Amino acid sequence: MEVKSVTRYARISSIKARQVVRQIQGKNANEALDLLNFIPRKSAKLIAKTLKSAIANAENNHNLASTGLTVSSATVVDGPQFKRFRPASRGSAHPYRKRTAHITVILSPTTSN
Repeated sequence: MEVKSVTRYARISSIKARQVVRQIQGKNANEALDLLNFIPRKSAKLIAKTLKSAIANAENNHNLASTGLTVSSATVVDGPQFKRFRPASRGSAHPYRKRTAHITVILSPTTSN
């Protein structure tokens, strides 16, 4: 059984968010949450919010304890980009893109043998 949570259209570059997501893959859910609290990046807060939502989904919808959950997969994919222009010298304009990302966290119960 897998429990999933998705944050869509997060206002962060997917490249920046992937750097943080790599740190939590395969870890215990509570341990990953503690780790995210000490990473000083905007993406860490967005990923922590998604992880908390996945833990809440597991507890409320599937009757699983948060202590027995592992981050089996955490991915970040590109979302749509807002295309904007910034004024430049001599009446010209330079384009830039405001990027968005979709953050997905999948938790699975820890198997004990």
